[in-house]
Parts: sequence; C-alpha cells; structure tokens
Amino acid sequence: MAAVSVFRGVSYGRFSSFTHPQFPGTSISNRPRTFNSRSNGLTLFARYSQTQDIFTSRLQDSMANFPKLVEDIIQTSINTGPRGAVRLAQGVQAVIGVGSEWLADVSKLTSSTNSSTGLPTQLQLGLLSPLYLRRLFERMGATYIKLGQFIASAPTLFPPEYVQEFQNCFDRAPAVPFEEIQKILREELGRPIESVYEYVDPTPIASASIAQVHGAKLRGSQEDVVIKVLKPGIEDILVADLNFVYVVARILEFLNPELNRASLVGIVKDIKESMLEEVDFNKEAMNIESFRRYLESMGFTRQATAPKVYPQCSSQRILTMERLYGVPLTDLDSISSLVSSPETSLITALNVWFGSLLACESFHADVHAGNLWLLRDGRIGFLDFGIVGRISPKTWAAMEVFLASIATEEYESMASALIEMGATNKDVDSKAFARDLEKIFSSIQDLDTEIVVATARETNTNATAVSANLVVDERQMNALFLDVVRVSESYGLRFPREFALLMKQLLYFDRYTRLLAPNLNMLQDQRISIVSNRKSSNRNIYQ
Repeated sequence: MAAVSVFRGVSYGRFSSFTHPQFPGTSISNRPRTFNSRSNGLTLFARYSQTQDIFTSRLQDSMANFPKLVEDIIQTSINTGPRGAVRLAQGVQAVIGVGSEWLADVSKLTSSTNSSTGLPTQLQLGLLSPLYLRRLFERMGATYIKLGQFIASAPTLFPPEYVQEFQNCFDRAPAVPFEEIQKILREELGRPIESVYEYVDPTPIASASIAQVHGAKLRGSQEDVVIKVLKPGIEDILVADLNFVYVVARILEFLNPELNRASLVGIVKDIKESMLEEVDFNKEAMNIESFRRYLESMGFTRQATAPKVYPQCSSQRILTMERLYGVPLTDLDSISSLVSSPETSLITALNVWFGSLLACESFHADVHAGNLWLLRDGRIGFLDFGIVGRISPKTWAAMEVFLASIATEEYESMASALIEMGATNKDVDSKAFARDLEKIFSSIQDLDTEIVVATARETNTNATAVSANLVVDERQMNALFLDVVRVSESYGLRFPREFALLMKQLLYFDRYTRLLAPNLNMLQDQRISIVSNRKSSNRNIYQ
C-alpha cells in the first residue's frame, strides 16, 4: 500500500513502478515525488501578498472613513443631549432590576433543590435567556418593546425559544395613570380640560407602548370622540434609544465593511424615521385628512370613511378624533348581522385601499383587524394612520406588474418586476430567480388559517347563536414575507420600504378574503380595481 503523508495541505507519496495497460508509454516511478518548494512557495507568497493588499486597502478605506464616523458619533451625542445620560442610567437600573430577579430565582432554586443537578438552561444563560431578556426589554420601555415585537414576528431570523417568549410583547401595554393623562391634556390644550370636553373616560379604551386612547364627549356639540394621548416621556426615550442604535450600527459597519452591503445604517435610519413619525400626531392628523379628501374626491364617502379630526383640540402629543362604532373585519358573526354580503364589504375595502395607492399622498400601511372595521352604518372604517407608506412612480410601475404576475402566476414577469424595483449592483439571473419565487408563492395556499367557531344557546329563546372568528398566524405571514425578501437578497436585491409595507397589507387582505369571501381571488376578480386606469397626473391632486 502506498504511504501518503501530508505537509501543510500538500500530499505526496511512494508508488511502485508500473506501466499503464492503456497507455504503454506512460510509467510511474517508485522514486519519491519531488516537492517543488520554490514554485509552491511563490504561489503561497502571492496569495499572502494578495490578502495583505486587500487587508491594507480595507484598512485604508476604514481610516479614511474614521473622521466621518467620529463626527457622526459626536453629532448624534449632541442631538441626544442630557436625555442620553438619563436613558443610560435607566438602562443600568433595568439591568440591575432584572439581574436581581435572576439572582433571586437562582437562590430560590438552589435552596429548594439538590445543587448537584445543576441549573436549568434558562438560568444558566442569565440575562441573555429568552425570559430575562424579554423582561429587560419591557423594563426599557417603548423602543425595546417594539424590538421585542419584531423578534416575535420573525421566526426565521431568531431561535424559536426567543420568538415564543417575545410573543408576550404583543400583550396590552400597562396603562398610564389617568392623572398623568390629565396633566398632558392640560399642557397641550392650554386651558382647562372641562372647557373642551364634557367628559373624559378615565378608563382607557386601549393602551399601546407609545400612546393611550380614552373615550370622551365634546362640550357643546356633545359629539362622541376618542383622544389619543402620547405617553409621557416617549419622545425623549425614542430619540435617545434610536440614536444609540444608530451609533452602534455605524460602529459595526466601520468594523465590518461587509455590513455596508446590507445597508445596516440605512435600515436603522428608516426605522428611526418611521418610529419618530408615529409620535408626531400632527403628521397623523395630516395623513387622516389627506385620506378623507381622497375619499371625497373619488366619491367613496358612502362606502368608506376615516375619523374626522378636531384640530382645535389636537396637537403633536394629543389627537382628538370622531369616535367610530363598528366591528373588526375578522368578526364574521357581527359582520353578517350588519350587512347581507360580507364579500361585497371586503371588495369595497380592497377597492378603497388599492385606490389610495394611486390617488392619495400616502396609503394606510397597517390594516390589521384592529384598524379596519365594518361600521354600524355598513361603511368600511379605516382607523389609526400612524403608519403610512408613500410610493414612488418607479416603485408603483413595477408593483403593478408584480401584482398582475401574481394573479396570472407568471413568475418570470414577477422576477423582472422585482429586479426593476430593487436596488442592485450586479446582474441577476432572472430565470433562476423566477423559479425560486414560484416555490415561495406556491406555499401561500398552504398557510394555515384557523377559523374558530363558537356556539352559545340563549336561555330565554333556546336559540343557538353561532359566531366565527379568524385566527391569523402572524408568524406564518412574516415567515412568508421574509422568504421573499431573503431570496431576493440572495440575488443582490434590496427593496424600498414601501414594498415591504405593501406586501404585509396584501397578506392581511389575503387572510380577510379566506374568512369573508373564500371563493374570491382578489388579484383576478373584475370587481376589484388594482391596475391603474387613471393618469399619473392625478396622483397628487388630493394632497
């Protein structure tokens, strides 16, 4: 048997001399093979020199960008101001608090059990375990709660234990005491609360991480309204936290230039911009009024509405709006009692929303069931315009082709539309891309949609009431969307923010369709207008 030895990845050995039967002029000697150290040494040296040149080039680029990095950090710190120090102190306090909980749990476990069995993994990981990290995020407040919601919605990006634990971040946020809400109302109104509102319900209708909503009645007109109040200190918290995240992203990109290709800083800037828009209720009021003008101009006021804004008792931190009464678009039993055809109501909602993509300054970018209602008078109510999207002409042109290709299942056209929509610096294999997209979109029909049916018997009439509701699996929806993005990114494509927002809304509408109109194909039905039949010049009329 030939003896083979290996030296630094180069193998050589001894073989008995023989003549190959098919190649008589060829023989292999049993003498040791000679290792050409000079030739291989030059090759290794060349590779080393090439690597060194790349490293030197990257180092030079990094050093050239270093002054800009320092300037950004200093400017961001100045913009953050004293609130940065306050948030740092709050962060330390939160870590100490959760750390104390962890130590107490460890002490309790070790004193009650045999220490030889060891600590559970949850306790071994300390503050990095799903449970304690979630508690830390909740203590840190609004910004980190939203980050926790992102983790819970991205099962393909994070381990399942973290995804499951952070589902708790979707629970109702703790309510701010009504005394603090009253203080904000007095500050923003500049006059006694009683001079504006006849009555304000101290029990909130809803409490989210950023704002709290209270029912009220206007003095004089006696109109029912809701007051959306920004929770105290949220602006400072968001600015400080988001500036910190931005600095971390800048440093990471500096240390690892590969992250620049993923546009990490750009993503953080986009998140920062969108979150800060959510805490400016003047912008939300403008979004609502723009949508209402769109409805009026298009003749949709009998089919749909958005709450009227009362500017005289609204500001950047409070928003007073008409109170709409209705049911979410997922409450099948209540919808059936209000209208004879739930399918017609859904078609109305789709036409109004698709129309806003073309004819309104911005479109509603958060049409989950809590924000899309069927009102008591049969109209569709669009609520909460804190998150909106804006479409550039280029993106919309590509989006029309994209939607049409979904309806016709023409995946090569879909791939071409996405390539046109996305930013890339390399050639894309459109045919391979189309094959990958076909695999993803064929899985849409396989998504689980659970319809929960409940029955109850009336004690007086002995009649049976049946109600159905739709359970939307957010994890599946986000996984599907992330699959599209991930496959696209593997081809070097990066999409604008509005594409992500549009995709999420389409998935919401797909869920509603499965409940209210199982036989409806929203991208092919002739009653639904998706493709623009209006001139592009009409687009900005209703701003």
